[in-house]
Amino acid sequence: MAFNFSSQRLAKKLLILSYISVLMVGCSEQSQPNAHGGMPPANVSVITMTPQNVPFTLELPATLSGSKEIEIRARVAGILESRNFNEGDRIEAGESLFTLDLKPFELDVALNRADEKAAVARLERAEREVKRLKALRKEKTVSQRDYDDAVSNFDISQADLLAAQTKLREAELNLQYAKVNSPVSGIVGRERVSEGTFIPGPEILLTEMTQLDPVRVRFGLSEREQLAMRQDEASGKLSLPQDGHWQTRIKLQDGSFYPIIGVVNFRDVRINTQTGTSELQAVVANPDFKLRPGQFVRVLLEGAVRKNTFVVPQRAVLDSGTGKYVYVMVKNEQGQTIAKQAPVSVGEWVQFDPKQSSSTPDIENGWIIREGLKEGDQVIVDGLVKIFFPGAPVTLASSAPASTEQHAQRGE
Repeated sequence: MAFNFSSQRLAKKLLILSYISVLMVGCSEQSQPNAHGGMPPANVSVITMTPQNVPFTLELPATLSGSKEIEIRARVAGILESRNFNEGDRIEAGESLFTLDLKPFELDVALNRADEKAAVARLERAEREVKRLKALRKEKTVSQRDYDDAVSNFDISQADLLAAQTKLREAELNLQYAKVNSPVSGIVGRERVSEGTFIPGPEILLTEMTQLDPVRVRFGLSEREQLAMRQDEASGKLSLPQDGHWQTRIKLQDGSFYPIIGVVNFRDVRINTQTGTSELQAVVANPDFKLRPGQFVRVLLEGAVRKNTFVVPQRAVLDSGTGKYVYVMVKNEQGQTIAKQAPVSVGEWVQFDPKQSSSTPDIENGWIIREGLKEGDQVIVDGLVKIFFPGAPVTLASSAPASTEQHAQRGE
């Protein structure tokens, strides 16, 4: 009986194991319903590569400075009588900043004006004497020596008048210098000398002025970037602004753009040995004084154009860890439509404003493709998450693929 009971238990175990095996096979088949027919194609969207001209823009860090940084000094000596501004005020050119005690300068002007009148009187007397002696000389009633002395006295009187007039102009100029005026429009700094102080002359700094309209934007461009641009220009891939006059847009710290566009007006030929960059400078109008010296901004250099290049949306460019690549929709040897991995060499990012174009915003943020694609390639831009491996089957989500000309605004 025991033997028969053990045989029954063994038979039950074998039956249970067999049933479990059948269930596992069934589950495996359910998990791969298309094991024999392959994975279902992923629905994707593509853009067709068409060469186009697109704007080439550089974005660089920059600092602002006033177009003029001026030290205000008195040109004459005297007692500082008054300060005629509030520190930090906006001052127009010609406005009075300081006033020295004017009385000594006014007296000097009056004294030199009197000397001028005396010189005029002496000159008139000498002129009358010459005329008188000239007539007598014709009658030979005076000697030649007397006549020559009169002519010399007339010449000396002319010189004395010029000297008196020069001293008068000097006195008037000193009176004007005693009223220290602003040479430019801008922002005045703090006072360095208080009222009542004796100012010996220009060796004493009174205050500083900063001209803020226009402002100067200074930034560095690396030697590597300059070399790459020159090479692309030589090969016809890039068109640069004439004479290096890039248009300049200022991006502020909050991401907004200053509304006025400037232009690059200076480019240093020297390379900074410490930074590997050469300095550039742009001038931007600043009528409302919204930009201030020392401000850190980012500058966008515009005006260059990439020639006959390809642009794909940034989301279509993937990173394998060893390089960038995109998926291109192609036919394989069996005629199936698949996603083929295409390694690419990328350039700079480009942005298009969909508000200025009737196109869809699919390529609002694009990436320049320098190598790896050719005209007519259909790059997959949507449905990438459904592509699990290169060569996976795909199908178009729409009947007609779009082109880059439909998605991107051309940069003429």
